[in-house]
Amino acid sequence: MKTYRSVITGTGAFIPPVVKKNIDFTVHNFYDEHHQRITTSPAEIVQKFEDITGIAERRYVTEDMNCADMAAISAKQAVENSGIDPETIDQIIVAHNFGNVLKHTIQTDVLPAIASRVKHSLGIQNPACVAYDLLFGCPGWIQGVIHADAFFKAGIAKKALIIGTETLSRVVDVYDRDSMIFSDGAGACILEYQEVDAATGPGILSSSVASHCIDEAFYLYLGKSNFPGSDPRVRYIKMKGRKVYEYAMQHVPQAMKDCLDKSGVGIDALKKVFIHQANEKMDEGIIKRMFRLYDRKETPDNIMPMNIHLLGNSSVATVPTLFHSVISGVQDGHSLHHGDVVMFASVGAGMNINAVSYRY
Repeated sequence: MKTYRSVITGTGAFIPPVVKKNIDFTVHNFYDEHHQRITTSPAEIVQKFEDITGIAERRYVTEDMNCADMAAISAKQAVENSGIDPETIDQIIVAHNFGNVLKHTIQTDVLPAIASRVKHSLGIQNPACVAYDLLFGCPGWIQGVIHADAFFKAGIAKKALIIGTETLSRVVDVYDRDSMIFSDGAGACILEYQEVDAATGPGILSSSVASHCIDEAFYLYLGKSNFPGSDPRVRYIKMKGRKVYEYAMQHVPQAMKDCLDKSGVGIDALKKVFIHQANEKMDEGIIKRMFRLYDRKETPDNIMPMNIHLLGNSSVATVPTLFHSVISGVQDGHSLHHGDVVMFASVGAGMNINAVSYRY
């Protein structure tokens, strides 16, 4: 029996070249949200940060690059790996949060849209190839995949290019401890609507999405620097870390279970979880809680690939870059085989959660 599914036929990624190590932050003075200097030594703050998040390094773009540049590079790679003619792409969906933030400026630039710039960079002339941006916090790339899948099922499109790209290094407050979490990067995929075997064929099996926007809406926001006397007109990414952690632990496992249940695949068949690389301990906790919802006391070994240790939290780029590294064979200890069922999942500003069950 045959059916149609949305299948990832090519991936690409751009990992920025500038390595920012934890030791680089030990020369900083950190301040709290009340603009009071934190008396704990920077070296101790950095060590505690690494113990909790697992982040030892992160990547920043060079001064002459921006998120549109990274998006275009990852997109070209995804197109080449898929083998398609770019003129046959029906949609270009770019997930980001801040657009182009030029070095030494305080404004984001989203005119024209990042997706329009990517289409321009690819040289696509087909006017039926619709390019648009998507703002959905860190789950943006997965949401773009869900969007494309819905358009496919509606008969509106058959091929889509979905990109997650962000230069968070341009919007971090160096006086804020949370600034050490964030990084830059871009990942992309080509998604095609294809006829496959219903029982064993590849493609998206199910999805789940949730938004909590009352108290949770402002767990991540733009605010002034923690440094006393800073210019209030200049705003930086801010995060209520404890609130984000508690929210994720409470809601993400259930959303992931809901997604897997919709797919009709049992928990024991799940081979990998590509979860947003936000915080190592939080991600591990989410996976454990999801398995407990299935009365599994132990989490399977090697189910969760991670690249946060060296790449940090690049928001919308973490999931596609991680997936690309695994299927490209460069993620140590992890690989996929045809027929493996995996899950993409993320949580972020909004607050938003989503998950996709996918057969490789």
